[in-house]
Amino acid sequence: MRTFAELHLHIEGTLEPELVVALAERNGIRLPEPDAARLRELNRFTSLPDFLARYTANQDVLRTEQDFTDLADAYLARARASGVVRAEIFCDLQAHLARGIAAETVLNGLGAALSRSEADHGVSTGLIITFLRDQPVEQAEDAYVLALASGVDLLGVGLCSAEIGFPAAPFVPLFARARADGLQTVAHAGEEGGPEVVWEALRQLRVGRIDHGVHAADDPELVAHLAESGIPLTMCPLSNRALQVVPDLSRHPLPGLLAAGVRVTVNSDDPAYFGGYLDANLAAITDACGLTDADLDALARNSIEASFLPAAEKLRLTGTAAQA
Repeated sequence: MRTFAELHLHIEGTLEPELVVALAERNGIRLPEPDAARLRELNRFTSLPDFLARYTANQDVLRTEQDFTDLADAYLARARASGVVRAEIFCDLQAHLARGIAAETVLNGLGAALSRSEADHGVSTGLIITFLRDQPVEQAEDAYVLALASGVDLLGVGLCSAEIGFPAAPFVPLFARARADGLQTVAHAGEEGGPEVVWEALRQLRVGRIDHGVHAADDPELVAHLAESGIPLTMCPLSNRALQVVPDLSRHPLPGLLAAGVRVTVNSDDPAYFGGYLDANLAAITDACGLTDADLDALARNSIEASFLPAAEKLRLTGTAAQA
């Protein structure tokens, strides 16, 4: 089995309907739809706002440290079965704070699972705190302070949520602060918005990875820049199809970007909502685009090289010259 790093994964997006029901029962929460099968039927979307509404509603069952530990453990076990050996996981801490859950509850719960992930699942991990670009930057700044104060190891920070109408500029000082604190930086860009949103993330936020980046393919100059600079794109085929970003996966830009030398990777984004984990995403894009074994080998290698692992660990995992 090929092994991969998963680099675009919202831990809240791994909340399967069965776990929603179990956690609701444990926490004494009455669900409008207490049936897992019915909840799964509702996890069908045609737009990002529709998805975000369901995604946010389901998070209400996450109340205790144990809930977050169970959530992460369930994902890590499933990820390893998909061939994942490295997972750099997003946490939408800001959203949990907004609903009254303490940062320590969220981060200590996740940290408990992540700290033993290599021993329990054979998956090394890193935690990336994502900020909501459609909310005031002051909320993101507060979340960052609380995350640092928790003492939980952080790998980086990111920017996510709706792109159109919400520029990255207000977050520039926060991202500069995170870099000064020794953290990595990433940003969702080019999913809703066009190439200009990707350029913005690169030039203003100075991120080390672009999450999604589908519409980067619309700008030949940007494609050339990504290929030359080695800035990775963490692409999510099933998410793109579910949200109608790329309704027909046979027209997905991933193969063309791969051929152009862009360091593209495949990831599952929010697998409980979009139809599958890393293996399902790889199968879908392979079937739709006719990817070859050489293409899949390149995607596996890209994922490790695009991770924020130390160079020596990349070398061990790829068996090839690692690129920092």
